[in-house]
Amino acid sequence: MKRWQFWLGLFISAVFLYFALKGLNFDDFLKSVKSANYWWIFPGIAVYFIGVWVRAWRWHYLLKPIKNIPTRVMFPITCIGYMGNNIYPARAGEVLRAIVLKRKENVPISASLATIIVERIFDGVVMLAFVFVNLPELANLASFDSGFIGNIQDLAIIGTGIFLGALVIFLLAAMFPIFTAKVSKWFINRLLPKRIREKTSSIALKFLDGLASLRSPVNVLMVFLTSVLIWLLETVKYWFVMHAFTFTVSFFALMLLNGIANLATTIPSAPGYIGTWEAVTKAVLVAYNVPGAEALGYAVVLHVALWLPITLLGAYFMTREGIKWNDTLRKETDQTQTQVQP
Repeated sequence: MKRWQFWLGLFISAVFLYFALKGLNFDDFLKSVKSANYWWIFPGIAVYFIGVWVRAWRWHYLLKPIKNIPTRVMFPITCIGYMGNNIYPARAGEVLRAIVLKRKENVPISASLATIIVERIFDGVVMLAFVFVNLPELANLASFDSGFIGNIQDLAIIGTGIFLGALVIFLLAAMFPIFTAKVSKWFINRLLPKRIREKTSSIALKFLDGLASLRSPVNVLMVFLTSVLIWLLETVKYWFVMHAFTFTVSFFALMLLNGIANLATTIPSAPGYIGTWEAVTKAVLVAYNVPGAEALGYAVVLHVALWLPITLLGAYFMTREGIKWNDTLRKETDQTQTQVQP
């Protein structure tokens, strides 16, 4: 609560909520939510959990060079991590699942964090691919009425440079581990105080171990294809939830929405991406001539359908494993976040 990142996130969420609610006809919003056919959400949730299982398999695949852990073991830990992202600030769930994996399977936190960062890079690349697949259609859309997104094509190009640049760096680090270790040691010895050099060097080496799966082109292709499948399954959920409402857009439009909305969740915000999700989802749908009240109704219902089931399941697994969000775990999470954040 005392971290400046937490309060910055709340402020950013408040700003995005303002844009989401700006000009809203509240009666029309309530009407769209009340008249929705919520039976469509259940097949969407089922498809989403298939995607979560694929995420767990992908993580198992990335960790294979370090330790071969069955997907059935990874699935509960994956759910715990996504629960953590939904209710704790600063995406603490990513660190939380690395800590849980350390406790259960004795995998070094630095190594598992490396695989988690690799996941996020591939996710970013795929989401941007979803945007670029729809660039011809996107070019025909007017600038979003919300007034804060600006030229999405320029943002997509900038984002592509960032994610592809990060991917290239990680691939090079994985392919040339000895050289990377020497370069890391050189910087550590010259930039850090002597008392923490040895510990930092050990963390860096374990982090490089976590990149081992990227040394094979086949593995890189497998992780990429798995990432595409994950986000296609999530788009199918968007499609099912859309049928609960009266509007219709193409599946490609939902792919575009998926890419833009999830990229927007990388913006610092309140836990659960409140505000950023609603504002961006509404803006994209309004650009497709969906009425603003119904667009926001869909955004809220979809957000709850994405947030609640995985959060409840993650909380169940956390309780089943006997893990408590106590001062010890909180301190360990905070310390790990401090080590990995700039």
